[in-house]
Amino acid sequence: MSFALGVALFAIGIGLSIALHEAGHMWSAQAFGMRVRRYFIGFGPTVFSFRRGEIEYGLKAIPAGGFCDIAGMTAMDPVTVDEAPRAFFRKPTWQRVVVLSAGSAMHFLIGIVLLYVLAVTSGLPQDPTNPRPVPAVAGTTSCVPLTQNPLTGAAAPCDPAVPSPAARAGIQPGDQIISVAGVPTPTFAEVAGTIRQQNGPTPVVVERDGQRLGLTVEVMAVQRLAPGAVKDSPANRLETVGAIGLGADSSLGPLAAVPATVGYTGTMFTQVWDGLLRFPEKIPAVIAAIGGAERDLDSPISVVGASIIGGDAADQGLWMLFVMLLAVLNFFVGVFNLMPLLPLDGGHIAVNLYERLRDSARNRLGRSKMPPVDYTRLLPVTYVFVLILGAISLLTITADIVNPIRLPQ
Repeated sequence: MSFALGVALFAIGIGLSIALHEAGHMWSAQAFGMRVRRYFIGFGPTVFSFRRGEIEYGLKAIPAGGFCDIAGMTAMDPVTVDEAPRAFFRKPTWQRVVVLSAGSAMHFLIGIVLLYVLAVTSGLPQDPTNPRPVPAVAGTTSCVPLTQNPLTGAAAPCDPAVPSPAARAGIQPGDQIISVAGVPTPTFAEVAGTIRQQNGPTPVVVERDGQRLGLTVEVMAVQRLAPGAVKDSPANRLETVGAIGLGADSSLGPLAAVPATVGYTGTMFTQVWDGLLRFPEKIPAVIAAIGGAERDLDSPISVVGASIIGGDAADQGLWMLFVMLLAVLNFFVGVFNLMPLLPLDGGHIAVNLYERLRDSARNRLGRSKMPPVDYTRLLPVTYVFVLILGAISLLTITADIVNPIRLPQ
């Protein structure tokens, strides 16, 4: 039941992102005095619609995208006499570019807001290229897996109903870990590193509500990857270390979360761009997965696959992962939509900028402006791109149905 709820919530999140994408176009167009005719979510037959002011709002039967109909999106689009003064193509180039970019800007804003929410509630994942010290404050406790897969690093299942050694010892969320086995622990990395070297009853000093308490934790002996392990390497080995099932409280205050969110947003953009560049080389693995090959965790996924992972995250109570996945999806869509290819917004931006640069150059040479770009001449390239995009979408959706990526239980 929780899996189905997670899938539904993730789908709703995607739907809201689409709605805000189109709202970004609509609101910016209205701000510049452009004539907005319609704002619809979905495609196909109209389920319902209503008119407020001069705009018709509505919902279509196929929940796959949406559109904002602005009069005169190109000089070739027919407009009425009343619409002509407020047509899109009559506005300055910079205003047109802002309106076309507003959809992606909304995705970026959604992603940033989601990262900020994570920062102030549960903290942001560490940036491996620029790790930040995490205070030695106790967060959540969980059962302790006895071992993990040496190739993938996936932890073996454990019973969530079994209290962790940290919980049995009385460690509570928010406790400041002062020392472990007599060793001062100013950061959580030092807490984890010291516990890793222990076994059996271990003294732990915590500070709670201004008072220091001495506790004894029964450190468990577990099997974990040895330092230097590389994913999928047969040379990986396990070693016996100590564990108590304690996570760090990485949450930040409202002000401290701002620079952390800005920094991690830059990391997300870098990862998304790298993923786009490496996308073509991952397609063969998707095809192989459809044939039954093991699905790579780094494999491209569709919104179907993302929703399945979101359902797994909700089912396992991994809400941080759930929100992070929504943020990643929004950053990806925002960046992808700005690619200079029609029919993406980036393609329309490229055409408008080309017209501006071309006419500016002709003006400096004392020549008259040329007619607007004839979009019909760009249709062959557009059709090719749409065909490729459709084929990739079909492949990823098929793979996500027959061989989806699932979170380890």
